[in-house]
Amino acid sequence: MANQLGKRYRCSNCGTETLCTKAGEGVVSCCNKEMELQEPRPLPSSD
Repeated sequence: MANQLGKRYRCSNCGTETLCTKAGEGVVSCCNKEMELQEPRPLPSSD
């Protein structure tokens, strides 16, 4: 799977987070494991 520009990745082992600034082939890895793609955080409603 290719790295996705502007996406955040998180290591489930140590908690390190990275932001992808250049898309490309390959995987983001940390602690000898592939990092997980983080889901966007929901924005608070503005009532």
